[in-house]
Amino acid sequence: MTETTTRVTLSADLKLPENSGRECLVALYGTAIGKKHELLPGVTTIGRDPLATIILEADSVSRSHARFEIDRGETWVSDLGSTNGTFVNDEQLHARTQLQSGDLVKIGDVIFKFLSGSNVEAAYHEEIYTMTIRDGLTAIANARYLSEFLDREFARSRRHCRELAVLLMDVDRFKTINDTWGYLTGDYVLRELARIIDTRVRRDELFARYGGEEFCLVLPETEKEGAIDYAEIVRKLVEEHKFVFDGATIPVTISIGVGAFVPDMARPHDLLRAADEALYRAKNAGRNRVEA
Repeated sequence: MTETTTRVTLSADLKLPENSGRECLVALYGTAIGKKHELLPGVTTIGRDPLATIILEADSVSRSHARFEIDRGETWVSDLGSTNGTFVNDEQLHARTQLQSGDLVKIGDVIFKFLSGSNVEAAYHEEIYTMTIRDGLTAIANARYLSEFLDREFARSRRHCRELAVLLMDVDRFKTINDTWGYLTGDYVLRELARIIDTRVRRDELFARYGGEEFCLVLPETEKEGAIDYAEIVRKLVEEHKFVFDGATIPVTISIGVGAFVPDMARPHDLLRAADEALYRAKNAGRNRVEA
């Protein structure tokens, strides 16, 4: 189990500026989710080294991984020659970079959100709420919110005889991706896949991470044939997208199972089971395909 330790050392006669404590890192993914690490004036270091200001006990984190500096009201981050690199908003750092409030900082397989400003406490509590409905890695809805949304839509479909469909999708041979290129690449694939599919999702639909490398798309007011067409668009979108991480091009495809509501379904689980059985058939039929 990954653990973090924060060590703060201040000189006894150091007077903090009025806005001290208004810059912080909030752990979104990978370790101690929700924990807030304040960045104090001067230098904050992150790594596995016991002398680091913020200690991350994770294999993907180098002993001296990254350095944060607060200088004249600005916060800067730089990589310290780490093995796996430091990323800001999915861009690898090659030079000292200034952070803006809301930036995502990835250190090894740990993702932080940087918050700053006079309303940092309000932003922090808002972020904690967001964590209850959003997946920390992909930033789309999580399984908990998916369950609540599907319960509502299923009840509406039964009550008003409305169409409802679910697409259950799975990354093909995801274990091979992790084994061949490493789990940091696997994380990238999941984030990038979520990003490109999310651009296709309409306002009344919900796209969520179902678990691991599985995703779910709920389509209210959509009949079976329309859901199949939609699934084929999504499948092709992923197949044609170029996934590139750390100089390597990763071949990525998905299999999709389509489940459509019928009146004799008694609960949302029945709809998900229909989609899951279709997904199983898609996998057995050769992957990178849609089954309903």
